[in-house]
Amino acid sequence: MSTNDTQTTPIVPTEGWHVIHLFYQIDHTQWSLLSEEERLKAKTDLSILIQEIRSTPKTQLLSFSIVTPKADIGFMLLTDDLHLANTFEKQLTLALGADILTPSFSYLSMTETGDYMTTEEEYSEKTLKSDRNLTEGSDEYETALNDFKTHMAKYSNDKLYPNMPDWPVFCFYSMAKRRGESFNWYALPFDERKRLMAEHGKVGRQWAGKIRQLITGSVGLDDSEWGVTLFANNSYDIKGIVYKMRYDEVSVKYAEFGDFYIGLQLPLDQLFRRVDL
Repeated sequence: MSTNDTQTTPIVPTEGWHVIHLFYQIDHTQWSLLSEEERLKAKTDLSILIQEIRSTPKTQLLSFSIVTPKADIGFMLLTDDLHLANTFEKQLTLALGADILTPSFSYLSMTETGDYMTTEEEYSEKTLKSDRNLTEGSDEYETALNDFKTHMAKYSNDKLYPNMPDWPVFCFYSMAKRRGESFNWYALPFDERKRLMAEHGKVGRQWAGKIRQLITGSVGLDDSEWGVTLFANNSYDIKGIVYKMRYDEVSVKYAEFGDFYIGLQLPLDQLFRRVDL
């Protein structure tokens, strides 16, 4: 099965990967019309396709059984080349047959570092010089600054080129910042936006080790502005972090949320049984 047109020039971002969230309804009426041999072939074709996608360099594909009838099955695809992303999502849609999977929701975004990370200059002035009273050029100062640079390089790389976890509980939702007459995120000065996001981040870090989060940017790519993907080992932690962060100032005044999709990450054989294929 061809994964790309050899005549196309790869469309690879300057930094980061493309991310597509795909959610489908299964037409069980159409599925029931297939013979046992046709069903087996369809599931085999999808399994082979998934393995081919997962073996592609700089590409990850996660599969989910979606909880609630919003969708039956879901995929999260990360890859560098937009041509590959486009090819793979078309192939996934048709892998079980032309009339079996019906898209119920999709979302295109890209991995990003964000606008509000602490800069080297800020860390030097506030943390090292002001808070810790270190002298620039001293051994302790230079060691601390180099540790910060190493940490931030890894932090940025993990955001741009993440290794997605195999944790079982998956949550996805889109969101945007409000542009209303009373509260307009984009009218705020940068320093105020950065302060609010720093406070927002402090709330989220209470779930360190319990929640893995990936924020992807979708301005100019899809209907909202960001996609939020959460992974956990327990649905209680998903509910807890979203609930707690709703009370944070940046969410109370400025956040707009899309629909929530909850899924369970399962091995393919279990996934097929769960969605009755």
